[in-house]
Amino acid sequence: MYVKNQKFLILGVSKSGLAAAKYLLGNGAVCYFYEEMSSEKIIFAKQEIVSLGGTEIVADKIDEILETIDVLVISPGVPINHTVAVKAKSKGVRIIGELELGFAAFIPPFIAVTGTNGKTTTVSIIDAIFKEAGISKKLVGNVGVPVTSEIADENKDTVFIAEVSSFQLESVSAFCPHISCILNIAPDHLERHYTMENYIFLKKRIFINQRESEYCVLNFDDETVKGFYSDVKARVLWVSLLEEVDGAYKKDGALYYKGERILSADELPIKGEHNEYNALFSIAVARLMGISAETVARALKSFKGVPFRNQLVAEKNGVKFVNDSKSTNTASAITAINSCVEPTVLILGGSEKGENYDKLFEYIKNSTVKHVVMTGSSRRNMLISADKAGFYNITICPDFDLSVKIAAMMANDGDRVLFSPACASFDAFSSYVERGERFNKIIGELN
Repeated sequence: MYVKNQKFLILGVSKSGLAAAKYLLGNGAVCYFYEEMSSEKIIFAKQEIVSLGGTEIVADKIDEILETIDVLVISPGVPINHTVAVKAKSKGVRIIGELELGFAAFIPPFIAVTGTNGKTTTVSIIDAIFKEAGISKKLVGNVGVPVTSEIADENKDTVFIAEVSSFQLESVSAFCPHISCILNIAPDHLERHYTMENYIFLKKRIFINQRESEYCVLNFDDETVKGFYSDVKARVLWVSLLEEVDGAYKKDGALYYKGERILSADELPIKGEHNEYNALFSIAVARLMGISAETVARALKSFKGVPFRNQLVAEKNGVKFVNDSKSTNTASAITAINSCVEPTVLILGGSEKGENYDKLFEYIKNSTVKHVVMTGSSRRNMLISADKAGFYNITICPDFDLSVKIAAMMANDGDRVLFSPACASFDAFSSYVERGERFNKIIGELN
């Protein structure tokens, strides 16, 4: 449990209550306490808590303070059916004992981000904001850094920013991030998860252990994610480009958090609606962690994106070459295509993940894409979908290197060559990174 900046009420200041107060106040929490008994030891305990920055609450202020606190810590000598505990439960306040508080103290705070697309960019933006704020942090998880390789050397104040995949969520049991984010849901990894229902179920596991003292940030504009609200026990904040929600949102061309203007969307170096969503999620996380709006804005203005995600790698003979090797599903490829304003030669294909490509080619047919070069083991099924959509400007090339060169030859001055495969890389490469590096190398060798 991450206690900094959170508000706690300790019910009972016996030996356990005093120890809990010392821990909480020593770690940046706001701490109130309430005690009905009176003895010499309790009087000394109260005085010590107050000297450390705690605040005593009298009986007629209990209802008022229960409206503001995040957690009620109940001492062992106080029964769970105490009037204050019953009131706290009715108001949705998390109730824990000193034992559980002590257990949770050994777990570093996690910010966990999942979703079908945008995970790596979002955690990278959050990481950049924390760096700008001077907060100790580690970027871990599905970005390629195992949590256990980093956790031994860090203290409990280091924040772990974790990209979390559906594969990782298959096996969680007690994982409980302080802040969870679900960016979006689209078909992906169906070759492993079999059905969309199972895939969605796994994504929801990111918040399954969260309670009222944690936060869950959801995409208001994604109907599937919006529907998760009824299953979340943590406090929910929203992200939206369409509505002024309780959370982070876009209004009149600017990005806001709870009525506070952060920056103009035009000031983001990484463009596109998808990156505005990524920025809004990052803003919500940062403000929940107490990072100032000014610091958040500075970090966002200097963030240039992540490798292999719609990355402009070269411009030769008037042609822009864009590497989107991280596009491993059709929703991601559609997002990349949507950002193209120039006539575009698109390179598609790789190892399949159980998706159908009909929707992708219906979108391509009405986009700026003028030609598609298909490669990889998915090319046959892609060709079937292209035929259904009536899109016939196609070249099929099994060899990856040659497919990139053919795409370059087909592009004219003012065009764009977009490599956004919409598939995994495992038919020919060990990862999307290796695939992206190969694309860059081929482009670098072009005359």
